[in-house]
Amino acid sequence: MKQKIDLNGKTILVTGSPGFIGANLVLRLLAEMKDGTIVSFDNMNDYYDPNLKEYRLLLIEKSAETSTVSHVFIHGSIADNNLIEKIFSEYHPAVVINLAAQAGVRYSIDHPDVYIESNIIGFYNILEACRRYPVEHLVYASSSSVYGGNKKVPFSTEDKVDNPVSLYAATKKSNELLAHSYSKLYNIPSTGLRFFTVYGPAGRPDMFYYSATQKLVKGEAISIFNYGNMKRDFTYIDDIVEGVIRVMQGAPAKATGEDGLPIPPYAIYNIGGGQPENLLDYVRTLQEELVRAGVLPPDYDFEGHRKLVGMQPGDVPVTYADSEALERDYGFTPKIGIREGLRAFAEWYKEYYK
Repeated sequence: MKQKIDLNGKTILVTGSPGFIGANLVLRLLAEMKDGTIVSFDNMNDYYDPNLKEYRLLLIEKSAETSTVSHVFIHGSIADNNLIEKIFSEYHPAVVINLAAQAGVRYSIDHPDVYIESNIIGFYNILEACRRYPVEHLVYASSSSVYGGNKKVPFSTEDKVDNPVSLYAATKKSNELLAHSYSKLYNIPSTGLRFFTVYGPAGRPDMFYYSATQKLVKGEAISIFNYGNMKRDFTYIDDIVEGVIRVMQGAPAKATGEDGLPIPPYAIYNIGGGQPENLLDYVRTLQEELVRAGVLPPDYDFEGHRKLVGMQPGDVPVTYADSEALERDYGFTPKIGIREGLRAFAEWYKEYYK
């Protein structure tokens, strides 16, 4: 059962708002909500080029100028408990979307402390604030990384995910466990979303499609891991945002068990394309679209600028989402294919770096 939530007139807190998913989500909310308040929040760290975050934040602020929805941006870290307390006590958000997190599998190997600070302590602060200032729905980002080296595909939220192969994955699984305990103890409706390889315009430069483009533009060779024997469930940003907005509007319903205690209003969903693409096919499509957009010349020597290499620590050979539950409960399945998605990215890249 889902409790329907009308977002209009509500105060919505979006952490990680100048991030890739956060910015696109806020832009949709500013365009489609009739009234209400959106509180944007981020620490604007330099994990990747801060100019991209500034660019996305500028898009949000321009959109807010013509929106009927109030928008406020607060600079800070979710690990700052006093600041989180202040925001919740002042704004009393009805819906919280926690997208602020330290991302990246490989970065977690060399920088574990920032993952504990943001993904564990920061998320705990959000949960505590939701306990003290009750919310209608907490939606938070998990990741397909929690599936680790699972051999069974497609990945289902019913699968056991107790064997993470990176610290990043371990922190995301911890988020799901913490959210479950808070849902049970304090009756907080919470939904975790396991995102599968999100891509698109103004995305994260550490993601393969973006970093590969930048290397090719510079004439450098790109490394294709596991000798190209990789499959990824690439999910275009517009599909991710559509899924998030639908989930926001349907919170797990509260109920009481036979023991008189809350049945945890808790849910987990995959948001993935459901059609895993071979990495070599993905690279070929990316190359074709970069040429089409004029980012690279038609005679570019792609074979001379790529090398097949082994697996990276913390990586997995296949990600494949079973999104049946999302379809069943929210009537949505991602639909945008890699040709359409990579074309939009290539055209944006040409414009942004012109």
